[in-house]
Amino acid sequence: MLNDLVYVLIFGSGFLAVQALFGFVRSARSGRVINQRLRVEAKVGSGGEALRIMRKSRALDEGGDFALAVHWFNQLVTRSGLPFRPAEWTIGALLLVVFGAFGAFLITHNLIISAIVGLFTGLALPLLYLRRTAAKRSKRLGSQLADSLEIIVRSLSAGHPVPSAVALVGKEMADPIGSEFGIMSYEISYGSSLSQAVGKLAERVANPDVDLFAATVRLQERTGGNLAELLSVIAGTVRERLKMRLKINAASSEGRASALILTSAPFIVAGVLQVMSPDFYGDVIHERAIHIGLACLLFWMVMGNLVMRKMINFKV
Repeated sequence: MLNDLVYVLIFGSGFLAVQALFGFVRSARSGRVINQRLRVEAKVGSGGEALRIMRKSRALDEGGDFALAVHWFNQLVTRSGLPFRPAEWTIGALLLVVFGAFGAFLITHNLIISAIVGLFTGLALPLLYLRRTAAKRSKRLGSQLADSLEIIVRSLSAGHPVPSAVALVGKEMADPIGSEFGIMSYEISYGSSLSQAVGKLAERVANPDVDLFAATVRLQERTGGNLAELLSVIAGTVRERLKMRLKINAASSEGRASALILTSAPFIVAGVLQVMSPDFYGDVIHERAIHIGLACLLFWMVMGNLVMRKMINFKV
């Protein structure tokens, strides 16, 4: 009986210790600053200076417009959310060019091919990374938009003014939407109208759901009406569109998996053969007919991937 009581006490102590640990972790997380804009504001202590820093880090000028001469590249940098540091990015691109060209020369011993590979690694790979980062950020922002609009709706229904409702989203939501609405709150505080600030937001993020939000705000400003009710309808629409995208992704997952398997299988088999039997193609690999055949196979593989991409790529 005494032993059972000791076991119960030990178990209870362990359970309380684990619960206390989880509570400590939760309280520590809740005490953290949840988005980049709040961290910048806490560091500089001024909303105007924080707005200037945030705009500069997104390749924007003092008025919030694109600062770079190449518009599509500027939009890509801004959408990605990555801090724009031209010197560091240039050095990184040059290093990629050098390493790519050096690696290709070690394999091919051809200066022309090495130069082409170097340019590809130094220019195309960073652009592909920016596109991927921007797409992921836009997807994340779209999934947060409905909750952000509902926060604004509840704040407006409670009698708060629009700037306070927008600022509340910037304080309560994590990145990326927290910083985006925080910048919009700064712009409203420093003289921009709601429609102007929302228009700048739509330009920065280039998200179709945010475009719908911006169009609704502009329409309400011109024609009047209850903004809270309109935003409530938009929040429901955005949520339904998000559900539809998730259903489409689930329906097209089989096609994506098939494309991945069919594309990777030949390269995996070739790699296994090269490791297990290096001389398997050794007598014929330098024949011109083999080169032409491999080029044709690669061409049809690319065409097959493009066809499968077209079959599973649905836009909502």
